[in-house]
Amino acid sequence: MLQKLFALLLFASLQAMAATPAELLAGYVAQAGQSASAAKGEAFFKASHGQEWQCTSCHGKSPMTGGRHASTDKAIEPLAPAANAKRFTDSAKVEKWFRRNCKDVLARECSAAEKADVLAWLISVR
Repeated sequence: MLQKLFALLLFASLQAMAATPAELLAGYVAQAGQSASAAKGEAFFKASHGQEWQCTSCHGKSPMTGGRHASTDKAIEPLAPAANAKRFTDSAKVEKWFRRNCKDVLARECSAAEKADVLAWLISVR
């Protein structure tokens, strides 16, 4: 119990001051209590989760290129930090978009492990 509380506090403090994708990833890993898997993240990103939309519906098949929102047609910049240095540098924005997009794709919020896996994959994409 104490270990989980410590991990949660560590995650909260990392979230509040995260300035890099690696710092955010470390926070999600700490919260999840397990390592991240880029392979699982890629599979999650490309899979259908039983809802109308999946991640690729708006972000496209490659996180190195931009996408378009499925219903508003608004342009979306690339997700991979290698293609867009601004991605995953603002923890509040990251949480906002994970919350919204996971609800659209999964009909629920993503777990810390799911966020860690997806972020690990996005960081690895070159």
